Amino acid sequence: MNTRTISGRLRGAAALALLPLLALTACGSGDTGGTTAVGAQASPVPTDDPVAAVREVDSAAALLPADVREAGKLKVGSSIGFPPGAYYPNGTDKAPAGLDIDLADAVAKVLGVELERQDASFETILPALGSGKYDFGTGNFGVTAERLRTIDFVTYINDGQGFAVKQGNTELKGKVTDLTQLCGLTIGTGAGTTFEATLTAQKGVCAKAGKKPYDVKVYSENAATLTALQQGRIDVIMSTINGLRHQAAQPASQTAFLGEFHRLDVGFAFKKGSPLTKAFQAAVDELIKDGTYTRILKKWGTSASAIDASRINPPEHT
Repeated sequence: MNTRTISGRLRGAAALALLPLLALTACGSGDTGGTTAVGAQASPVPTDDPVAAVREVDSAAALLPADVREAGKLKVGSSIGFPPGAYYPNGTDKAPAGLDIDLADAVAKVLGVELERQDASFETILPALGSGKYDFGTGNFGVTAERLRTIDFVTYINDGQGFAVKQGNTELKGKVTDLTQLCGLTIGTGAGTTFEATLTAQKGVCAKAGKKPYDVKVYSENAATLTALQQGRIDVIMSTINGLRHQAAQPASQTAFLGEFHRLDVGFAFKKGSPLTKAFQAAVDELIKDGTYTRILKKWGTSASAIDASRINPPEHT
């Protein structure tokens, strides 16, 4: 509610150097924010481990291509950005944690394969799927009509777009239901996201309303977006519903969640025509059926994003 390039690693390292201060906590968002304000202390990772008891399900594993079953491995490009989706609670030299991490690991266990996880910047994962660099990608990828042209999705939660401001903000006091409410403001958001696409596509709404246009600033790191908000360089953040809700629940972040703007299904991402989608759909449905799915979402505080069944390439919510 984001393998990383060298420059991406340097940016990530700079943000992670502030972890004791920025406190990438995990309790239950991200979307989609996740960092808390300067001065916060990191919270412990939730101790429940729903993935530990997951076992291979033959009927789901049988849906994998023969070469994948033989190799027993899948390459996943993971955007490790912020809780509760995916983040590094103990630094990049330790294992990541989060909703996306648990769900991908649980699916892999159902299918009887191991994951080779590569940390990648959010905006690079979808383009890399077509080249075969990754077998699939995770990063709270929302299903949109534009993405469906080149990407296959297997859904696992329902999240979407929302807004947050610094506590005490007097320009935006209630839920954002129309982008004209943002006219004259500076909005911070993530590179290559549905948020950036939405803001870009609708950039003419203010002129049509006879108002000063909004300005958009794009950041590759969530910590940079939050810092910009805290320092007054942007007025509002557009990010995932789950992430911003999680962020606002951390007192030190000093942010206020302004509610949902647009709901989106979120899924594992694959190259178009991937032979893996039916197996992944079956695996997610197995996790829903046996209760593991419910436990994972509860662990990360995202139960409101639960779905009843996984879908392959559903249409974008309107």
